Amino acid sequence: MLELVPITDGIGTEVRGIDVSGPISDRDFDRIYQAWIDTTILLFRGQQMTPEQHIAFTRRFGEVYAYTRSQFNHDEHPEILILSNITRDGKPIGSAYSGRVWHSDGAYLTDPPVGSMLYAREVPPEGGDTWYGNMYAAYEALPPSVKERIEDLKVVISRVRSRPYNYPDRPAPTAQERAEWPDVTHPLVRVHEESGRKVLYAGGNVPWRIEGMSEDESAPLITFLQEFSIQPRFTYRHQWRAGDIVLWDNRSAMHRATYYDHVKHRRLMHRTTISGGRS
Repeated sequence: MLELVPITDGIGTEVRGIDVSGPISDRDFDRIYQAWIDTTILLFRGQQMTPEQHIAFTRRFGEVYAYTRSQFNHDEHPEILILSNITRDGKPIGSAYSGRVWHSDGAYLTDPPVGSMLYAREVPPEGGDTWYGNMYAAYEALPPSVKERIEDLKVVISRVRSRPYNYPDRPAPTAQERAEWPDVTHPLVRVHEESGRKVLYAGGNVPWRIEGMSEDESAPLITFLQEFSIQPRFTYRHQWRAGDIVLWDNRSAMHRATYYDHVKHRRLMHRTTISGGRS
């Protein structure tokens, strides 16, 4: 029997009593989907999915697509991105780590993905946790004077300048990448397309700036919003178990990966990405 249980008072819903590889009635799925929209992340524990089942389950939430790092896509199912430190024939089968600063996926895109589903197939005995933050709650808790100040502001996001923050071990962007990665602009306060609620879209510790302001003017406000939004009352640290699935709403949640000993331990995660909500 379907049971929806709050993960914390501030974020997330654990979905119990469901086998995601089997049939889920429309009535039950509607309740699950609404919990996702309302609480920003869903957790399913003790699940077993084939890649085909993973893709099929993701499709119930929206259109599945791949937008990054095609070299780490699943060989037979390119809709799945592999996050792993495992090697095969001397080559990594996936990205060993990514996203270790607070961020919203694809913020550097004109149309960022609406969500991602991460499935834990093999996890280390310690480390490799993922933090999630509720950006509905962060916005709603802002002082009225701050809400008024930021209501109509926009942030300018540079993928080129973000590279050394997100991936300090990777080489600087090439000339071709610089040409292909133009800056993009998003509202600092977004309105969620489905819930209609306002959401803070301040990103993580990357060099964003506010349109129409210098970086020196932008920095104090952006820093305040970023630090405000990751207070404990808005966040949850998920300690992965094999068989866990976490689905996050990229429009209303930020997340951050944490360190694990990739030399000593193995990790294998499969991720799908959603480009749009249900039609």
